Amino acid sequence: MQHPRHHAAAKPERIACLCAETGAKQTYADLEGAANRGAHLLRSIGLQRGDVMAVMLDNEPAVFAIGWAAERSGLYLTSVSTKLSIADAAYILNDCGARVLVVSDRLDAMGAQIVAACPGVTLYRVSDWQRACADQPATPILDESPGADMLYSSGTTGRPKGIKPPLPEGALGEETALMRMGAGLYGMDGEMVYLSTSPLYHAAPLRWAMTVQRFGGTVLIMPRFDAETALALIEQHGVTHGTWVPTHFVRLLKLPEAVRGRYDLSSQRAAIHAGAPCPVAVKQAMIDWWGPIIEEYYSGTEMCGITALSAAQWLERPGSVGRAVLGTIRILDDEGVACPAGQVGNIYFADGPAFEYHNDPAKTAAAHNSQGWATLGDIGRLDEDGFLFLTDRKNFMIISGGVNIYPQEIENVLISHPDVADVAVIGVPDEELGETVLAVVQPVEGVAGDQRLAEALRVYARNGLGGVKTPRHFEFRHDPLREPTGKLLKAKLIAEFKARGSVPG
Repeated sequence: MQHPRHHAAAKPERIACLCAETGAKQTYADLEGAANRGAHLLRSIGLQRGDVMAVMLDNEPAVFAIGWAAERSGLYLTSVSTKLSIADAAYILNDCGARVLVVSDRLDAMGAQIVAACPGVTLYRVSDWQRACADQPATPILDESPGADMLYSSGTTGRPKGIKPPLPEGALGEETALMRMGAGLYGMDGEMVYLSTSPLYHAAPLRWAMTVQRFGGTVLIMPRFDAETALALIEQHGVTHGTWVPTHFVRLLKLPEAVRGRYDLSSQRAAIHAGAPCPVAVKQAMIDWWGPIIEEYYSGTEMCGITALSAAQWLERPGSVGRAVLGTIRILDDEGVACPAGQVGNIYFADGPAFEYHNDPAKTAAAHNSQGWATLGDIGRLDEDGFLFLTDRKNFMIISGGVNIYPQEIENVLISHPDVADVAVIGVPDEELGETVLAVVQPVEGVAGDQRLAEALRVYARNGLGGVKTPRHFEFRHDPLREPTGKLLKAKLIAEFKARGSVPG
C-alpha cells in the first residue's frame, strides 16, 4: 500500500511538489492536510462518491492538493485545459456533470463565463478554495473511498470524448497499473526527483505526477517547457526521472552543441517518452547523448492497453513502440480477421481495463469490436516477437492515386531537416488524384518560410522517400503545430484546409 498519506506519516518534511519558477514547496505533511481539508469541503457542499468535480489549473501545487482531495472522496476528477475556448470548456463541464469548478486565480474572469453556461456548477478560484478549506478539519473524512480521473481526449474528430473508467473499490493506496509499470520498468521509488515537463491538465502528465506522489517522490514542475531550462533543472535538482514528448527531444537536440554540453545530466535514471511517434533519427540522437535511459511507451487517455520498450530493445528494433505490458495486442484487418506478423492492420487491445466514452454509447461501441477488444484508432504491425510498430492513425492516412500514404513517415523525414522546427503532413483534395500531400511546416526561428525553403524540403523529401510520398504543397507558419502533449493538431488543420477550399503552391 502506497499513498501520499503514508508518506506524510513516515516522512512529513519530504518535498511532494516543488515549483521550478517560484521555488514554492509543498511537503507531504502540507499535502495531506490540504487534501483532507479539501475532502471535508467537498462533503460540506454535497459531493458524494461518484460525483464529478472539474479543475482548470496552471502548473501549481493546487493541482495536487485538490487532486488528492477528490481522490480520497471517491469523486471523478475532470481536468480541463486552460487553452480551451469558453464554449469548449463549458461543453466539457456540462457533459461530465461537474458540480464544482476550481480555476487558477488568473483565470477568474474566464471561469465566471464558463459557469454562466453551466447551470448548477459552483466556481472557486484557487485562493477562494484555500480560504474555504482553512476552517475544515485536517483529519480524514469518515467515508473515504478511492476516486478516479475522468479526462477528455482531444480526439481526432468532433467534440472531445470523456473517458470514464469504473471507480476503484477497496482502500486508498492500492497498487495501480502505472505504479507497477513505474517500479518494474523505470525504477521509480520514494527517492526519485521527477521533472514534469508538460501541462498537468493533460492525462499522462497528471497521472504520472500523481503516481510519483504515490511512491513518495518529489515532483518538480516546469510552468512551461524550455529546452535549456530543462537541462539546468536536471543538474540543479538531481532529477532522476522525467516524462517527455518527441517535440521536447527535437528542441533539445537543436540547442547549440556548447549549450547541450554545459550541464551535468548524470543523475537521470529514466527519460520516459510517449504522446506521439518519435522519429528514428531523433531517438537515436537522444540515446547517443543521454545514454540507454530513453524509455518509451504507447497508450492513450483510455488506458485500454499499454506497450513499452527500453532503449536496448529499441536499438535492436528501431521504430518499435514495444510489447504489451497491459492488455494483449491484436492486429485485425478491416473485416476483423487477424493479420499475420508483418502485415499492417488495425491495432486492438484485448484483456485491457474497461472504459466507456461518457454520454456517447455510439463512440464506445465504435471503439470496440464484437469480442470486446478496444482500439485507439491507430494502425500498425507486429513483428515475429510481438513488438508493435505504429504506422499512423487510420483517419489520417492519405490515398493519392490509389496509393496509401502514411503522413507519419513523411513527418519523420522532414523533421530531421535543420531548418524545420516541426511539421504536420495532411491530405488535401485533388481533382486528379483524389488527395495529394500537403506539409505544414514550422521553420526554426530566424528561417524564412518561402519558396526557397519549400524547394529545399521537396528535394530533401524526394531523396529520403521517393517521388510518390514527396509533398506537392508546402505551407509555412510560426504558430505551434502541436498540443503540449505532443499530438499534432491535424484534425484542425484538415478542417481549416477543407473550409479554405484551396492549397498553397
